[in-house]
This record gives sequence, C-alpha cells and structure tokens, in this order.
Amino acid sequence: QVQLVESGGGLVQAGGSLRLSCAASGRTFSSYAMGWFRQAPGKEREFVAAISRSGANTYYANSVKNRFTISRDNAKNTVYLQMNSLKPEDTAVYYCAADPGVSTRFAVVTTMNQYDYWGQGTQVTVSS
Repeated sequence: QVQLVESGGGLVQAGGSLRLSCAASGRTFSSYAMGWFRQAPGKEREFVAAISRSGANTYYANSVKNRFTISRDNAKNTVYLQMNSLKPEDTAVYYCAADPGVSTRFAVVTTMNQYDYWGQGTQVTVSS
C-alpha cells in the first residue's frame, strides 16, 4: 500500500508561482512512475505531468508545457511540481499519483487508469 500526501497549494495571483510536493510512504518509491493530474470544478480530471522512475524522462500536457516542471527526489520519497506563470485556468485540485507497475526506469505514464495510488489533492487557485 502506498500513501501519497500533497502539499503546497494555495491562492496566487496570475503570473505567480507555486511548488507542489507529494510525499510518498514506503521504501520502494524509486520503483514508482509518478504523475500529476488536476480537476477543475465541473470538469473531468486531466493529465498534467509525468516523470519516470529514474527521473530522467518527463512529459507534459500541452497546456502546461514550458510553465510547469515535474521533478523527484527518490532519497526523500517526494515528487514536485513547480508551477510558474500561473493562469486563472490553472485553478483546480491537483492530485499526485503513483504507478508501481512500470517495469522500466525510463517510461512515463500519462494514462490516468494506469495509476494505482492517489493522494487526497491540494487546491490551487489563481486569481486574475
């Protein structure tokens, strides 16, 4: 069982920055592919960013490319999402997710239903 706890959300003005963190329990964090998703009110949950087990490979949704950066520290069992140049349309609950079933260290996972474990979410609100 993996427990994920997100933090770092809050209220920020458009153009500002936030860094989200997701701390994972367990001793095998480096064996999980990780991802960030978000869900805005009245909308479906959508993919934001993903990172491979090794951290060498990342992938982003077009809507956040060049503004958001996903990273991980396997020694600290933590994955991060640095969000810059925030826009009101980035307002959502952000969730981190873990996929323990990826066999290679370099694969990224972008499909929501491949993730087995989810955090409780952290609210990000961007004011205009």
